[in-house]
Amino acid sequence: MSGISLFAVMAVGILFMGLFVWLLVLVIRALRKYIRSEPARSEAAAVKRSLGETIRARRTACKMTQEFVAETVGVSRQAVSKWESGTSEPSTSNLLALARLFGISAEELLREVE
Repeated sequence: MSGISLFAVMAVGILFMGLFVWLLVLVIRALRKYIRSEPARSEAAAVKRSLGETIRARRTACKMTQEFVAETVGVSRQAVSKWESGTSEPSTSNLLALARLFGISAEELLREVE
């Protein structure tokens, strides 16, 4: 009977060692992938900008004034100026209105933001 229990203990030990090695291999693969993707992440971060910069870039690309955007969205020109300068951020409903005004989805607008 003690022979069976010794065999069972050894089998469980071998299973745990195999599981540990498998997890170690997965961690090493993940780290390699992470290290290789560093330059791509750095380049993407350099392209991204603040929400205010994105709003200003979209507005000027569409050849719109702050006054026009403000009237269309239903806020003051000062509010649009504050959004663009980063002093404040638009509410969710205003963000959706801006995206519609620029002819893009809110997701596309936010994709350009850091």
